[in-house]
Amino acid sequence: MALRCDLIIRDASLIDGTGAPRRQGDLGVTGDRITAIGDLSAASADREVMAGGRVLAPGFIDAHTHDDQAVLCGPHCMACKTSQGVTTVVIGNCGISLSPVPMAERPPAPLDQVCAPEWWIFDSFGAYAERLRREPASVNTLALIGHMSLRLGAMGRDLDRPATDREAAAMRRKLEEALAEGAAGLSTGLFYAPSQHAPTDEVIAVAEALRAHRGLYVTHMRNEAEGVLDSIEETLSIGAAAGVPVVISHHKCAMPENHGRSHETLAAIEAGARRQAVALDVYPYAASSTSLAARKPRPDVPVRIATSLPHPEMAGRMLDEVAAEWGVSLEAAAARLLPASGIFHTMAEEDVQRIMAHPMAMIGSDGGPLAKHPHPRLWGTFPRVLGHYSRDLGLFPLEAAIHKMTGRPAAVFGLEGRGMLAPGAHADLVLLDPATVADRATFAEPRQAAAGIAEVWVNGQTAYTAEGGATRTRSGRLLHRSPG
Repeated sequence: MALRCDLIIRDASLIDGTGAPRRQGDLGVTGDRITAIGDLSAASADREVMAGGRVLAPGFIDAHTHDDQAVLCGPHCMACKTSQGVTTVVIGNCGISLSPVPMAERPPAPLDQVCAPEWWIFDSFGAYAERLRREPASVNTLALIGHMSLRLGAMGRDLDRPATDREAAAMRRKLEEALAEGAAGLSTGLFYAPSQHAPTDEVIAVAEALRAHRGLYVTHMRNEAEGVLDSIEETLSIGAAAGVPVVISHHKCAMPENHGRSHETLAAIEAGARRQAVALDVYPYAASSTSLAARKPRPDVPVRIATSLPHPEMAGRMLDEVAAEWGVSLEAAAARLLPASGIFHTMAEEDVQRIMAHPMAMIGSDGGPLAKHPHPRLWGTFPRVLGHYSRDLGLFPLEAAIHKMTGRPAAVFGLEGRGMLAPGAHADLVLLDPATVADRATFAEPRQAAAGIAEVWVNGQTAYTAEGGATRTRSGRLLHRSPG
């Protein structure tokens, strides 16, 4: 009997997510799974899509997001990701997670820039997970638990000190509960004020909960500028003490005096990888984005205002222009804009490219969905890697680029049956035109869907088309880490 599928995509250039060379063929989907790959000319389907030689790849896995709130807000909130080909997001990064600690008042920066005050209502990861199961997102979600959130739960607003042994134990218990309820690991944001006073020993004491669950330790390191090498060593020591794999978030060499140091940092990470499991993610831009309170402004580091609670009209403006208009210093202007977030041009393009090309690197957007004028990475990260860096600059082949956003993160995060094209794998798919795929989002106009992304499927259901945009499909699932 001839094979019958729900969907067959015919005459596609298949890039399977492993880094292997592309091959021409068809792909069949039944339900939420890939059922066949190859010559399916004898098979039929309820729907057939003619790829016409375009690339069919596994759906992209965004290794670093702050979509904790966005995945709860319906498919329209995730158009910034599905329009790029993203089918899975990793949430709860930089020490910030929407669970398992509710907050009765506006949390301190940077938590307030990631999730709106009215959304801090989940007293357990289980409650958050149940909400996501009851009202599924249009993408799959893997969740980390934020140390900063745990710290606020255990210490209140008294954060300018190390946690006591009792407080660290309370954080560890809360993390243990969340891991038992399906969270994948612990994230820290030791760069930020709510966690800056947490010594290494405090983080290790909390991270001990990861060992039994084989969870991940994921970190926005304490210092990505002059202290970046010390921070790498601290990160590796935490992972080694807890006995778990480490992911270094949005690896960079920040501030002009540190430009070019990626030679040193990557060598240090490689040395660590010979002793323990280490990975890193990176976004394809030489500008970061974070709370305006996180960095003292400098004349040699241009800053664009992303959002400002007291002065929303300034979103999109450059900080130096606003300071000149107000007749005040950069520091005084930044203080007047708070609570606020900004886009900081702190990196060198040579470092961005060197880090991105490294075999250990994954792609993560680190976008800010709540920002009035977001960093263009929210909408442009993945097509920028495929178009600008792979096709136009030739930094790496398209197969390698797709591996960095599919098979590589699937292996690091333990996403069994995802990030690859293979019979039996989950049908997370993206059909794209390699000749035209490109980011349209810019620093001046950041909310622009990519070019060249034809259609995106999440668990076998269409989540986005170039003609119609994001669909109303809620076929995403809450994922759990399978350490292997």
